[in-house]
Amino acid sequence: MTTQKKSGNIKTAKRKTKTSPATKVISATVGVLFLLTWAGWKGLTAPVEGKGKTADEEKQVQFTVKSGIGGNQIGAELARAGLIRSNNGWKIWTKLKQVTDSRGGYKAGTYLLSPEESLSDIAAKIWDGQIMQTNFTIPEGWSTRQMAEYFEAQGYFSAAEFEAAVTEIPYDKYPWLPQDLPILEGFLYPDTYKITSDRTSNPHAIIATMLDHFEETALPVYEAKKPDMSLKDWVTLASIVEKEAVVVEERRVIACVFTSRLEQGIRIGSAHTVEYGLGIRQTADQPLTYAQVETPSPYNTYMNPGLTPTPIASPGIESLKATLNPESTDYLYFVARYDGTHIFSQTLREHEAATREIRRQRNQ
Repeated sequence: MTTQKKSGNIKTAKRKTKTSPATKVISATVGVLFLLTWAGWKGLTAPVEGKGKTADEEKQVQFTVKSGIGGNQIGAELARAGLIRSNNGWKIWTKLKQVTDSRGGYKAGTYLLSPEESLSDIAAKIWDGQIMQTNFTIPEGWSTRQMAEYFEAQGYFSAAEFEAAVTEIPYDKYPWLPQDLPILEGFLYPDTYKITSDRTSNPHAIIATMLDHFEETALPVYEAKKPDMSLKDWVTLASIVEKEAVVVEERRVIACVFTSRLEQGIRIGSAHTVEYGLGIRQTADQPLTYAQVETPSPYNTYMNPGLTPTPIASPGIESLKATLNPESTDYLYFVARYDGTHIFSQTLREHEAATREIRRQRNQ
């Protein structure tokens, strides 16, 4: 017997679950609390001024985070400075960040901040260490004493701190520096530097930056030429050329004069070496006196043969190159005009005549 099954559609009835009034109230309450919490957080972290867009440069201020300071204290100081609305908001941001980035932390340094930035943007800057950068410029021909005065005037550190630091020769990091060097005079490369603000209070950090630049820029020039003179003598001679030369076109000629005088055993006779030894600076209105020129000093090249014990300034690359490749001339003397150029002479008689003519023109 064959059994036949009837096919058909089986419909399953779906029950509609009804939400109880109590559940609706709870859901609505959670939603409202979330919105209130979000609104509160937005209010705490909103910019003090503006809409939190790109900070107006005119409203940017420098804010310094000192080393060792705690996160809560940073927030309190930011609030007092009018840069954030709420120290409580800062504390919440800090706690959340410590959970998500347990190895990170606020970084010491000086920052450019604005009340038009949100708390989150300001906090992120300090957490990530987006320290303000600053520039400093050391002109060619400056001595370490002039650098010290400059850094003190810029508010970096005292002149005394810098002058003490340049007598500490870092042979461990820069073994190429000449041995028995009493001071880093001449090896602090003159240029414009961009550094982070955390380095401006440390003379050793700035010195390292300048030595790095000498190593990268000047040292390869010396090593490529492999001259007979030592590194110290090269920089020393170049520093005297730097002080004497004003126009680029005369550097190689002046380098030739000094090189020839050294080879022939004639004293260099540079007034700038006397200045350095006496710690003075002559001007057109107040040139060196005979008494000063006749004052004994290891740096007096009118009295002492050969080069000075150390460089007398930081030479630029043009003077360094000129010293390695002096012009081929027969000049042994030169005297400065008052426009930065010089009159060059082959003999002492010609030189004395040129000197008298310059003085005559000056007295007219």
